[in-house]
Amino acid sequence: MDDWTSFLAPYEQAVAELKLKLKMMRDEFQTKHRHTPIEFVTGRVKTPASILEKMEVRNIKPEDFLIGVQDIAGIRIMCQFVEDIYEVAELLKRRQDFKVLLIRDYIKHHKPSGYRSYHMVLEYPVHRLTGVETVIVEVQIRTLAMNFWATIEHSLNYKYSGVYPEEILWRLQRASEAAFQLDEEMSEIRDEIREAIQYFEN
Repeated sequence: MDDWTSFLAPYEQAVAELKLKLKMMRDEFQTKHRHTPIEFVTGRVKTPASILEKMEVRNIKPEDFLIGVQDIAGIRIMCQFVEDIYEVAELLKRRQDFKVLLIRDYIKHHKPSGYRSYHMVLEYPVHRLTGVETVIVEVQIRTLAMNFWATIEHSLNYKYSGVYPEEILWRLQRASEAAFQLDEEMSEIRDEIREAIQYFEN
C-alpha cells in the first residue's frame, strides 16, 4: 500500500457517518419517550500496522485482504439488554442506505472461549469527490456485560496469541457464563428497570 491515508479515508468517513446515524436513531427513541435499545456507540478504523498484523496471523494474501479483513472499519453498539441487540439488528436490516452482507450470531452460538456478540458485515456507500465508493464495515452489537468480558478476552488473546492455557480458558468460559447469566437476570426485570430509568429522567 503506497498511500494508507488515502486508502483509509473512505473508511474513516463511513465510521463517522454511521456513528452519527446511530446517534440520531437513539435520539429519535428518546424524543418519542420510548426505551432506546442503543445505549451508546463507538467506532474506529484499524491502523495500517493492525491490518498487516491480522493479515500475517491469518495468512491473508495481499490481493485478498479486502475480503479477508472485514473489520477495517468497525462500529460497536452497546445495549442494556440482550433483547435490545436483536431489536437494533432488525432496525439495521430494514435500512436502505446500506446493505447487510453477512450476519454472525455469537450470542446463540458463542465461540469456544465464551465470546458472545452479534456481528453484522455491511456494504456502505461513501460519497467522495470522485464518486461513490463502497466500503465494508463490521458492526458489533453487545450488552455492557458482553463488552466487559470481550475487552478482557481481547487483551488475553494478544498475550497468548489465541492459544490459552487450559486453566485460563476454563476461567474465561466460567466468566462468560456468569456475564451472560447477569444479562439474563437483567432481562427478567427489564420492565422495572425501564420504568426506573424513565422515572429518573422525568
